[in-house]
Amino acid sequence: MRILLVGAGGVGDAFCAIASHREFVESIVVGDIDPARAERVASRDDRFTATTLDASDPASIAAAATDARADLVMNAADPRFVMPIFDGAFAAGANYMDMAMSISEPHPERPHELTGVKLGDRQFAKADEWTERGLLALCGMGVEPGMADVFARYAADELFSSIREVGIRDGADMVVRGYDFAPTFSIWTVIEECLNPPVIWERDRGWYTTPPFSEPEVFRFPEGIGDVECVNVEHEEVLLVPRWIDCERVTFKYGLGDEFIQVLETLHKLGLDRTDPVSVKGSSVSPRDVVAACLPDPAGLGDRIEGKTCAGAWVTGTGKDAEGNATGPRDVYLYHVVDNAETMGRDGAQAVVWQTAVGPVIACELIDAGVWTGAGVVGPEAMAPVPFLDLLGGEYGSPWGIEER
Repeated sequence: MRILLVGAGGVGDAFCAIASHREFVESIVVGDIDPARAERVASRDDRFTATTLDASDPASIAAAATDARADLVMNAADPRFVMPIFDGAFAAGANYMDMAMSISEPHPERPHELTGVKLGDRQFAKADEWTERGLLALCGMGVEPGMADVFARYAADELFSSIREVGIRDGADMVVRGYDFAPTFSIWTVIEECLNPPVIWERDRGWYTTPPFSEPEVFRFPEGIGDVECVNVEHEEVLLVPRWIDCERVTFKYGLGDEFIQVLETLHKLGLDRTDPVSVKGSSVSPRDVVAACLPDPAGLGDRIEGKTCAGAWVTGTGKDAEGNATGPRDVYLYHVVDNAETMGRDGAQAVVWQTAVGPVIACELIDAGVWTGAGVVGPEAMAPVPFLDLLGGEYGSPWGIEER
């Protein structure tokens, strides 16, 4: 497969680190607006080269994809660039994959009750165009969304006769030595997810919203992570799962911790979460970009991080036996835990970005092999889960688990 990778940040670097071990990759062109960053990431393998592009310009993406003869455009940029990259891939006649979908806009009058423009709406609006051209846009194929959606599909296919709730739960016990506050993922994306109104889906109600950080619950994460308080956060799984999986309710809750929530709330009170530019001594700057510039780059924190991170799908409902007959109530957590020490030792990538990147590499391999096929704009739930999970725990050497609750 020939891939144009857009974005040479932490996740893009981890994507290339993991892909460097796989023979299905014919070439990866690493594209970024910063030539030095693209060159650094491309230096991981002789099959990789660098190019300079503008992720905000569909024409720039299309030209780079055409020059690379790309079979697939892999979007590893932050969510504000989804639509230009998505449109650029389409213009070049390439398949497309991302790890976050087009950004939302709150309801103008009742943001904590009703949805406005939902995550992914702009992409799904163009689904027919992709289908007509026979092109595949596999959206939300990171870890959350992505791997967690694959877990939900596996549960629906293999473990349950009917599902009451799919609850995506994310938690960690990681600490960053030497910093009072240092997010392990892009603060731009974290602000976008956590300060927007969270979305919940219910069969009888459809999609609706709540205030940020609502409905706190303590969730017990496996492999020694333990109890973590989780709260509602806006996330793509809630928009994707109900489209392909029959269930009664879908939620997403993130283990943020009191300090993280307080920092985010303070940024919001001060207007530092805004993305629209403000004038500062004659310069036009986005407050959120300033916040990101003031914090350490998550990709460079690997040698300071200790601990594990966990992503998974908590599924409840009625189980089934090997013949598909309904049994009784079942409550399981399908999960993937990675230890920062392991991912740093394996690929020189910190755990959060490595876990985000491994799923897209596996998905690319399955598309290249003709195992995952299709056209249109789809989520991971539309694909067969077993081939993905077999590769994840097998050749990719990163086990996943099922915990009965």
